[in-house]
Amino acid sequence: MKAGNGKRLFINEVATRDGFQMESRFIPPDDKIALVDRLGTLGYAKIEVTSFTSAKAIPALRDGEEVMQRIARRPGVVYTALVPNLRGAERALESRIDEFNIVMSVSETHNLSNLRMTREQSFAQLAEVIALAKQAGVPVNVSLSCVFGCPMEGEVPLATVLEWIDRFAVLQVRGITLCDTTGMAFPTQVQAICEAVLARHPAMQWTAHFHNTRGMGLANTVAAVEAGIERLDMSLGGIGGCPYAPGATGNVATEDVVHMLQCMGYDTGMNLDGLIEAASELENLVQHALPSQVSRAGHRLTRHAPPADFNDIAARAHARRGKELQT
Repeated sequence: MKAGNGKRLFINEVATRDGFQMESRFIPPDDKIALVDRLGTLGYAKIEVTSFTSAKAIPALRDGEEVMQRIARRPGVVYTALVPNLRGAERALESRIDEFNIVMSVSETHNLSNLRMTREQSFAQLAEVIALAKQAGVPVNVSLSCVFGCPMEGEVPLATVLEWIDRFAVLQVRGITLCDTTGMAFPTQVQAICEAVLARHPAMQWTAHFHNTRGMGLANTVAAVEAGIERLDMSLGGIGGCPYAPGATGNVATEDVVHMLQCMGYDTGMNLDGLIEAASELENLVQHALPSQVSRAGHRLTRHAPPADFNDIAARAHARRGKELQT
């Protein structure tokens, strides 16, 4: 394992889309906007604000236009959203989106279950979205689900992953996100896949997206970074999940990952104390405990007061030591 030595990494927040869409309680638009505005001050490279899917499909994000139009745009922060189809793309353009994030799965079974289309049907639809984005001068990122395994098919061959990457590369998308959609990834696999895609398309803007379903999210993050990945998706407080994987948890918690990377010597550009405060506010919004660790324990050098009777304890210990030396 290597020290970061000040290497710059870029952090993307997905709680306001990937996280909120899984919450049973609807978060009012004013609260979403306030959270996005707060996050925009903390050093993020990108914030995935919402989704331009139908309100019927994802009612938790039915206020996508309002939220995207009312947020405060911070210089240097990319405000992106999930764009599923041409209608969603048109709505996103009207809302002054900075980037289209389009999604399909490299697993046929997962794509049918999640998107109700074959992979070929998804690709044809997304190719139209990419063409519209090019006309509008809006960059596109592709999030490829189940790169590290499918909860219904099992292993997904690397050759399959590379085939879909190649097809999107031909369409000249700006970036591709390698998604561990249900938390099936493990570190040596992550390193091998990340090294393979970086070698194949070195000019692509690569992002890694890990869920912490089996407790390997932090280790997988380190493996991706050591393989050369510089951009990372994560979710404040660790909220989120997947409806097609029982027990699946949210993305790795932003504050946990940033804390780890900063301890290792990487430059994340992030305000860790601000993240911990924001996670506390998020817990109030969603009205349940968050799975993150650092938001509860604080960073590793958080100082705690000794016991109230510490001076008495020390005095008695020193007195005993004095008697021991006299005998």
